[in-house]
Amino acid sequence: MDITLVLKVLGVGILVAVSGQILSKTGRDEQVTWLTVSGILAVLLMLISEIGDLLTALRGIFGI
Repeated sequence: MDITLVLKVLGVGILVAVSGQILSKTGRDEQVTWLTVSGILAVLLMLISEIGDLLTALRGIFGI
């Protein structure tokens, strides 16, 4: 796993957290929910290749 991927996930997390706090303070709770869901989806899309590599390695280990 590359360190840049970790830094990208960290950056998205910080951005979502700060934006969520700002939106929450202004009373836009529904938009905070959508922001959180979109942040999770963005991170999952970034990690999908790593998850595929993990599953391939597990298949090789267990002979599936």
